[in-house]
Amino acid sequence: MKIVCIGGGPAGLYFALLMKQQNPAHDITVVERNRPYDTFGWGVVFSDATMEHMREWDVVTADEIQQAFNHWDDIELHFKGRVIRSGGHGFVGIGRKKLLNILQARCEALGVKLVFETEPDSDADYPDADLVIASDGINSRVRTNHAAVFKPDIVTRPNRYIWLGTQRLYDAFTFLFEKTEHGWFQAHIYKFDDTTSTFIVECPEHVWKAHGLDQATADDSVAFCEKLFAANLQGERLMTNARHLRGSAWLNFQRVTCEQWSMFNGRSHVVLMGDAVHTAHFAIGSGTKLALEDAIELTKQFRDHGDAPEHIAEVLRNYQAERRIDVLRLQNAAWNAMEWFEVCGERYCDQLEPEQFMYSMLTRSQRISHENLRLRDKAWLEGYERWIARRAGLPEPADHHAVPPMFTPYTVRGLTLKNRVVVSPMAQYSAVDGIPGDYHLVHLGARALGGAGLVFAEMTCPSPEARITPGCPGLWNDAQRDAWKRIVDFVHGHSDAKIAMQLGHSGPKGSTNEPWVGAGADKPLAPIDGQDRNWPVVSASAQPYEPGVTATPHALTRDEMERIRDEFVAASRRADAAGFDWLELHCAHGYLLSAFISPLTNHRTDEFGGALANRLRYPLEVFAAMRAAWPAHKPMSVRISAHDWVEGGITPADAVEIAQAFKAAGADLIDCSSGQVSPEQKPVYGRMYQTPFADRVRNEAGIATIAVGAISEADHVNSIIAAGRADLCAVARPHLANPAWTLQEAAKIGYTALDWPVQYRAGKGQMETLIQRERALAAAGT
Repeated sequence: MKIVCIGGGPAGLYFALLMKQQNPAHDITVVERNRPYDTFGWGVVFSDATMEHMREWDVVTADEIQQAFNHWDDIELHFKGRVIRSGGHGFVGIGRKKLLNILQARCEALGVKLVFETEPDSDADYPDADLVIASDGINSRVRTNHAAVFKPDIVTRPNRYIWLGTQRLYDAFTFLFEKTEHGWFQAHIYKFDDTTSTFIVECPEHVWKAHGLDQATADDSVAFCEKLFAANLQGERLMTNARHLRGSAWLNFQRVTCEQWSMFNGRSHVVLMGDAVHTAHFAIGSGTKLALEDAIELTKQFRDHGDAPEHIAEVLRNYQAERRIDVLRLQNAAWNAMEWFEVCGERYCDQLEPEQFMYSMLTRSQRISHENLRLRDKAWLEGYERWIARRAGLPEPADHHAVPPMFTPYTVRGLTLKNRVVVSPMAQYSAVDGIPGDYHLVHLGARALGGAGLVFAEMTCPSPEARITPGCPGLWNDAQRDAWKRIVDFVHGHSDAKIAMQLGHSGPKGSTNEPWVGAGADKPLAPIDGQDRNWPVVSASAQPYEPGVTATPHALTRDEMERIRDEFVAASRRADAAGFDWLELHCAHGYLLSAFISPLTNHRTDEFGGALANRLRYPLEVFAAMRAAWPAHKPMSVRISAHDWVEGGITPADAVEIAQAFKAAGADLIDCSSGQVSPEQKPVYGRMYQTPFADRVRNEAGIATIAVGAISEADHVNSIIAAGRADLCAVARPHLANPAWTLQEAAKIGYTALDWPVQYRAGKGQMETLIQRERALAAAGT
């Protein structure tokens, strides 16, 4: 085949040498606009795993890189006058120039033609090529020329950064944080050869502008950074090799993704590679990794499917299919890491102590979990766990084995929970006339015995018309109160769990079937014997939840709003009389109070509509009345939809404002859920996918939070609590499958100090032994 690689970066060069090595008969040319020894940027990094992958494909190149690279395991944080260090992270650093020179020399040794100081206008400049590799970087001309085919999505991020170097040598991947009168700056630093370290300085746009850096020259910017980080530089200078850039040389990162990676231009097949097709933020240092592994995968596809012209189309299809998932996974991790650095000045730097800030930074991409940190640096993590435990008021354990974060106590007002695990309020639709029965006693009692610190009853309604379905429980009469008291007394008498009541009004989503009845959830009640069983529904505005399917609600009048408020108050008093430890107001998921908050469902023109402050007015009124009726020593939380997942709906930024309003009204925690306000929602699911909402609300609004959503293992809970992303974790579906989920997860992570109900203790040792045996067998490979 005749192959032309446009762009002589790592992707183009490495693919060229791998393909030439695989089949010397290929005619391969790499075309590069710069001179052989030009370089822009300083050092690049990739992981030990990428290095091993390269060794499998070309040991000669891997050996040369290994002789030139700098390897380090440690990450070091300089923050608020403290230096904290953690090991076991495994990075490789090498000068970009050195890496390219190694790849260039290997290409020449194998017979690849290298053409420098040439910049093609397009892939059409090589009409006799069977395959054109467009590895021409983030500003790819080839991608731009065929944008209608490749369909690039390019997002420019808000932070500013400048890529510098210094002759001060660092023996760890180092992060510096410095606060100025206008905000926080951070530096990402790593050594890449015997004389030089990369020194990337980053800050938010508003901080950059406040310091006048938008008007600064490159030299001015270097001088500013030297002064800012003078104490750490210890007399060394900062250097730039970007004087070719106009202005101050500060850049914005661009995230690139493409829907299509390859095409046929009428003469040649064309495929994008490296930064031309996808970028990964330097916060996890994976741009070079992506480029090198692109080259490996495309070479592998040619090896497996045939490296002749007639196979190119099939190879390129398989290449995109195989690489897309890995690339998306890494880009998502890079996106998380990038966002962490973009918001850390506002969300974490002032709020967190250095110990917790370090943990948050290490887990910023969500690829590194709590137990993964234990594998990397057990001593550091256990020291941090002891720090968390001391902050929770626990004494230093005699055996120095720390209590995992999820099993530390949590105190709010006059209540202390034994751990951070919450059984979510999960609708069971099994009440009769609003009265919880034996089913609820068994359901909630079993979960209270299962080890969680707090068990929530499902959403309970203050009136018959407030129910979602006929099977929803209520607290509008004393018979219901007494039935709930029976359950509460069982929980208190047979476990050390606490129990919470969640009160809510269905609003426009009421008068519907139990999910397993009739047309299913969120559909109007089916008639029985020809009798219509539906009741009138109400909302902030006369807008149905699902137009053409669900009933159109009546927009509440002021008198009706006051009546419903008073019903909530009466139900709160009954909850207290029943003995509940905790009360939550449901203001999420499109139910009545949520319908007031969201602009998607509130179109009122009175004082309860319009701006967010007005839309919050009625939910805050209800909450304040409930708080006044609920005992002062007992906590109250509010569940909100922190994101409607619909354009024009509630956003996470709105959620911060909503949380601040409820905090001012006396709320102790915000239970951060999302969605279910509109059937048009387009949520982005994934593990712990709603935790970022709890994180943002907690650290920007300054109120404790409960994280919910796809939290399914102890590692998740430990990571969330340890990083300060939430104060409690609500676990739903895993608790449906296993009432003793908390006890089992403790055994899985080897935490044996968790007490079991006396009746179940005979099973504790057996479970712990079986889990240890399974782990040992897995480690032995049997």
